[in-house]
Amino acid sequence: MAPLRVLTVCHNHPALHPGGTEIFAHELFRALRASGEVDGLFLACTSRLHREQKPGTCFQTVGPSADEAVLWVGRFDRFFLSQLDLPGILPELGDLLTTLRPDVVHVHHTLLFGVELLFLLRRLRPQAHLVFTLHDYFPICAHEGQMVKAGSHALCRGASPDACHACLPDIPADRFLLREKHIKTLFGLVDTFIAPSRFLRDRFVAWGLPADRIVVLPNGRPAVAAPAPPRPTDGPRAVFATFGNISPFKGTMVALAAMERLAEAGDTDARLLVHGDMPFQTEAFRTGFETAVSALGTRVVHRGPYAREDLPALIAGVDWVVVPSIWWENAPLVILEAFQHGRPVLCSDIGGMAEHVRDGIDGLHFRVGDPGALAETMRRAMREPGLWDRLRANAPPVPTIDDCAAAHLRLYRAPPAAAPAAPAVPVRTRTRRRRRA
Repeated sequence: MAPLRVLTVCHNHPALHPGGTEIFAHELFRALRASGEVDGLFLACTSRLHREQKPGTCFQTVGPSADEAVLWVGRFDRFFLSQLDLPGILPELGDLLTTLRPDVVHVHHTLLFGVELLFLLRRLRPQAHLVFTLHDYFPICAHEGQMVKAGSHALCRGASPDACHACLPDIPADRFLLREKHIKTLFGLVDTFIAPSRFLRDRFVAWGLPADRIVVLPNGRPAVAAPAPPRPTDGPRAVFATFGNISPFKGTMVALAAMERLAEAGDTDARLLVHGDMPFQTEAFRTGFETAVSALGTRVVHRGPYAREDLPALIAGVDWVVVPSIWWENAPLVILEAFQHGRPVLCSDIGGMAEHVRDGIDGLHFRVGDPGALAETMRRAMREPGLWDRLRANAPPVPTIDDCAAAHLRLYRAPPAAAPAAPAVPVRTRTRRRRRA
């Protein structure tokens, strides 16, 4: 059987911005290429946040691989998820599609590219299987895809023009309606959507995507040669850790507040190791984080950013992995990585976190955004006899990235539903007011 020609599209490259979506999309592409059953290209975007524009083509290389490239974009409307420089980049993207002639186009995100990319893909490659992985809630939520209320950070359970206007009052309700219609029109061109969790699938079905076009495929992780051994200890298993980018929505401050509660109660055994950086965070948040860490003295250590290959060594010094996000996380890779290394997970009791961590079986849940509840859960984790060993023994098998690639390959080769026709008008009607990146 001839290799499939696959164009993989992601909004950024992990070499420039190592977020979970970028990491997984790139690992999946490399695993598919290594299978010998796929030829193709990994195409990401970049902007002035990471690189300057070069003269000539808007394409740039990234690293030594000839099958990876980035597209430089300068103007993107984050509200409408719309590309503002269509005349500048669509001709070059069109030339790429004409040259590559992909059998499958797998889009992992339309940030920076713009949802108009879906129109171009359908128009120029109408016979291609157009696949879109829903990694987060950006299409539903104009508040950076978080589905939490601006200001209060209260959980949002559904989008509507009036509810979204109440959350972001500077934007009229009709703009939210226009945004939804614009995105849904272009999403109508997609053959198959992938959701890494049932929770996320259900959210998009409730939003209006057809249930029969959304397939649940769990993420996978690269196989590890050997799990990190348990941390030697004669006392309680009291070393907790967070991994990944530090931000308000990741709940880092909730974890720090929980450590403060434990200290106030005289529980001095617990230690928290914070692994990760704070890209694009405000000075106020950075200052608040640094002040909280400093106030807790040796109980909390910020270890800073880390490379993916460093994770086994870092997790070897940890007993528990904490995932305290205050938004509806979909399928955090850190949960899979914790299970790979036999570390039980303490996580917020919502979204894909609660779906992937079974409370009392392979981890523990705590009430989202509640430092007191997290402190009590940490105290239980340290004090309950035999709990760590029991939870660790129940850690589920984690699909490898090769398992994941095989599942995607079967989906790629399956005949999609009849390809939707490209709409006559590929972009939304322009309005006078527009939020720009």
